[in-house]
Amino acid sequence: MPGTRKLGRTTAHRKAMLRGMVTYLLENGAIETTLTRAKEVRALTEKMITLGKANTLASRRAALAFITKEDVVKKLFDVIAPDYADINGGYTQIYKLGPRRGDAAEMALIKLTKYENVKAEEPKADKKAKKAEEAAEDKAE
Repeated sequence: MPGTRKLGRTTAHRKAMLRGMVTYLLENGAIETTLTRAKEVRALTEKMITLGKANTLASRRAALAFITKEDVVKKLFDVIAPDYADINGGYTQIYKLGPRRGDAAEMALIKLTKYENVKAEEPKADKKAKKAEEAAEDKAE
């Protein structure tokens, strides 16, 4: 059951931290964190991807209520969720990395199973900037 670990934080701090980590994971495709945090993030991320697969207005609003960035929600519904349309669960993988040097906390890498597809997509702002640069180069020639 997600959310049963307290992670040594108050409720508000824990929820904010997990929301931020889920947003970062969906935005970038992978996170390096402690093993217990990774297990909590896995459950919440898989719920968000399942919402994305529904692709209804209600599911989009539920995702917007949890994920902190609107462009990540758009990416979730347009890019990430369609990749997992034929899969029921298991959208993330956790790899143990060994102990952290400072405090020997068990570290882990959590990433989306179709990580390459997430990284391959460029944000539209970058695409527009590249087109503008190409247009400027063509005019200069």
